[in-house]
Amino acid sequence: MNKKIVLLSICILALILSGCGSNADGHRRVSWEPVETLKIAVRDGTYADVIEKSLVDFEEKTHIYCEVVRLGEEELHSQVLADAKASSGEYDLCMVDGSWMAEYTAAGALLNLSEYGYDLDEDIIEATKKICYYDGDVYLAPYYGNVTILLYNKRLAAAAGYPDGVIPSLQELYDICEYASKHRNYGFMYRGDTASNIVVDFLPFLLSYGGWVVDEDNNPTVNTQEFRDAMAFYLRLIETGKAESKDNLILAIVNQAAAMGVGWPGWYTPERNGQADYAAITGAVTKTSKRYNANVYGIWALGIPINCPNRSQAVKVLKHLMDPDVQLASVKNGGVPCRYSSLQNPEVLEKFPQYKPVCMALEGGVYRPIMVHWKEFYTILGYEMDLIIKGEKTIDEGLRSAQMRLEQELP
Repeated sequence: MNKKIVLLSICILALILSGCGSNADGHRRVSWEPVETLKIAVRDGTYADVIEKSLVDFEEKTHIYCEVVRLGEEELHSQVLADAKASSGEYDLCMVDGSWMAEYTAAGALLNLSEYGYDLDEDIIEATKKICYYDGDVYLAPYYGNVTILLYNKRLAAAAGYPDGVIPSLQELYDICEYASKHRNYGFMYRGDTASNIVVDFLPFLLSYGGWVVDEDNNPTVNTQEFRDAMAFYLRLIETGKAESKDNLILAIVNQAAAMGVGWPGWYTPERNGQADYAAITGAVTKTSKRYNANVYGIWALGIPINCPNRSQAVKVLKHLMDPDVQLASVKNGGVPCRYSSLQNPEVLEKFPQYKPVCMALEGGVYRPIMVHWKEFYTILGYEMDLIIKGEKTIDEGLRSAQMRLEQELP
């Protein structure tokens, strides 16, 4: 029996390797001779999968081979920034997280796309474009609509009295989580493993209370009543559940071990008959409260490094990837375009109904602060918030300390 299992495993592995269309060095195989090769730095995971599949038609028509270099988030951030300082760059196209925009533009790392005839059309959700401009010109194109949404268990929500997937405010969100925790399940799961995750998971709740982490001049606004109120609510909420890693959080909600958590479209694709689904965060504390834009963007945009070796060809690739038809076709591969024509397409919604709340979340989204030292900012804030969550500091103590440190320690 063991030998049969081993042989079967070898056969399955061989089929996987033979079907992936890659050579031994990891490059995709093509049946034609490339006239030119471009190098694209992308965020590993679903994002890279979507890009690769969206490039096939372009490559076949142009015989321009696009080598997709998969990098982790921090590796992508640092490599593209470091490479932009060289006289001739390694990459022709790159993915850029919105929170890096200030740092990249300050370093002069990105090509001015307006000078190459590229503009952002009206089909692209307006709020997602905000990060893409610098001094009135386009430097980025919003490609993958990553945005915070609620990943929740449909059965637990229905048992708590919310069977239609509509969670009107934070109060109803709390009611569902409290119900789950009283019936031998976990309520709200949150990521407490890094300073970034602690802060970003909390931001939708802060926004719902009308607060934010900085003012219009990027001065810290942490020690405020809005922040204190949001933090008090958040402490009550997380008492219904526990901290978990991303993968365990998803698994718990899908398997009805937990009610909900803050998620991202790139994490998980809900199945029509499955237990887990997405809901937009409304931005209201109660049904009668004012609604704020409360979904936080983690959009992956496309840009071209300033020292790109093949500028004209790189612009062609960017235009291809941003084409409405190409983006619509990417949905079946896990793509999340920032386009109404994709997210409101009747055929798409028939097969992938979760794109309705994703579109709502993108329409009511907010970019993280556009500041060069955002990493240093969330590291300090996340540390102080972690002490509050652990009970080592009161809310007042933690927020006063965070405000003081942010004012004194940031460059």
